[in-house]
This record gives sequence, structure tokens and C-alpha cells, in this order.
Amino acid sequence: MIFKGMAARSVFSAKPGQNSGGEAARHARRRASRKKFSFSKLVFFIALVFLFLPLVVLVISSFNDSASMRWTGFSLRWYQRLLTERQLWISFWNSIFIAISSATAATIIGTIAAIGVSFYRFRARGYVRTISFLPMVLPDIILGVSLAIFFAGVGIPLGLTTVFIAHTTFNLPFVFLLVTARLDEFDFSIIEAAHDLGATERQTLFKVTLPFCMPGILAGFLTAITLSLEDFVVTFFVAGPGASTLPVFIFSAITRRGGITPLISALSVVMIIGTVILAILLRNFLKHIAAK
Repeated sequence: MIFKGMAARSVFSAKPGQNSGGEAARHARRRASRKKFSFSKLVFFIALVFLFLPLVVLVISSFNDSASMRWTGFSLRWYQRLLTERQLWISFWNSIFIAISSATAATIIGTIAAIGVSFYRFRARGYVRTISFLPMVLPDIILGVSLAIFFAGVGIPLGLTTVFIAHTTFNLPFVFLLVTARLDEFDFSIIEAAHDLGATERQTLFKVTLPFCMPGILAGFLTAITLSLEDFVVTFFVAGPGASTLPVFIFSAITRRGGITPLISALSVVMIIGTVILAILLRNFLKHIAAK
């Protein structure tokens, strides 16, 4: 009886919502203290500064009137000089040509290889899957040296042709991987249904298989273009006289002039703006396709 009375007094003496209110207040104080300082936010801020501070310095130096890093005044002469730098534009168009042509070749070969490996069973199927990933895991310098030795051994002179072959070689595994990943979700009963409706192998390929693989094909093509445009190591070993791409030209300009000049900074700013515009246009284009 005594114990029941004490329990009843303790229950009725407590005001409704008092405990819940105290818990809510403690949680609010904890959230407020977390908002004042958060280690994750500090790390995030440091990472942003580490990534974007060099870009800010690059943009500022591109408007510097002096060729040194010492600020002497605002000027647009480095952007004007970009229009008259003949070797730069030759390297730029070489990069565009090699990127589009090698990405197209790698996409065609990689798509055909992915469909063949996924749809057909043959003895060397596992070997083909394994060997196709070697260019992805090998260091670029090993791939570049091996390709240069190969071209010298078979007597192919270094030039745009060797750069095209090299870029197609290291782009091929990425296209193969992306298209194969798409085909792993493929329902093979669709092929049987198409055959039952009278479709030939060619009609099934172009009207069923390739439309299903199109997201992987587009992803592989865009990845191949990106990898080709930014590649330096492999291109450095296989490019001959007059066949340098834009990364090789930038490296040569930096080593020849003893550092990054405002001309290279201006070129980098133009490339950053072009990349942002292209990414926005591509994003809107993909959203438009997805909406359909």
C-alpha cells in the first residue's frame, strides 16, 4: 500500500508534457551546439578552398598585364594573343579531331564487342572479358611506352595516326565496360519475342538491342571524348612532329618558358568556361530526351 501511494503521488505530481518538454529542450541545445561548430563542415570548407583557390588564382593571373606572377595591372592582351597563337590552334584542332574520331571508333568496336561477349558463348569469352580491362588498370606510362615500342617495331611513323590508334586503345575498355553493364540488365526474352514476330538478326540488332544499349553507348562515347581530350602521358610517347595535342602543347609551353604564363592561364579560363557551357547544354539536352 505504501509503495502504491508513492507511485500514484509521483505520477499525478508530474505535469503533462514536462518530461517530453525537457527532452525537446535538450535536443534543441544539442542541435544549436552542432550548428556552431561541425567538423564535417570544416573539412568540406577546406576541401572547397583546396579545389577552387587555384582556379581563382588562375583567373586573376589571366588578366595580369605582366608575364610574371606579380600584379602590374588589368589587361586583356593575353586573351587577344590567344587568337593569334597559330601552334595553339593547331594543337586544339588536333585534340578535337583525335577525341571525336577515336571516341567514335572505340564506341563502335566496344559496342560490338560487348554485344558479342554478352549474347554468345564461346571458349575464349572469359579471357576476352579479362584482357579487355588491362588498359584500364595499367599505368599510363607503361601503356604509352609499350605503344611507342610497338609502333617502332612495326614501322609505323609517329603522327596523328599513332595518336588515334593509342587513344582508341585506351578508350575501348571504358566503352566495353559501360555497354556490358547496360546489357547485364537486358531481358533476353525480348530477342525471342522479336524472332517469333518474324524479325531477322539485323532487325533485332538495330531495333531492339541497340536502342536498349543507347544510354550505355552515349555514356561510353562521352567518357571516351573526355579521356581523349585530357590525356597527356600516352600522347606524349606516341605523338610525332606536328601532331601534338593541346595537353602536349601546354606542357611544352610551360617547360619552354619556365612556368605557367598568363597565356596558358587565359587558355585555361576559356576551357573552363567552355566546359561549363557544354555541361549545361548537355544536361538540358538529356533532360529533354528523358522528358520525351
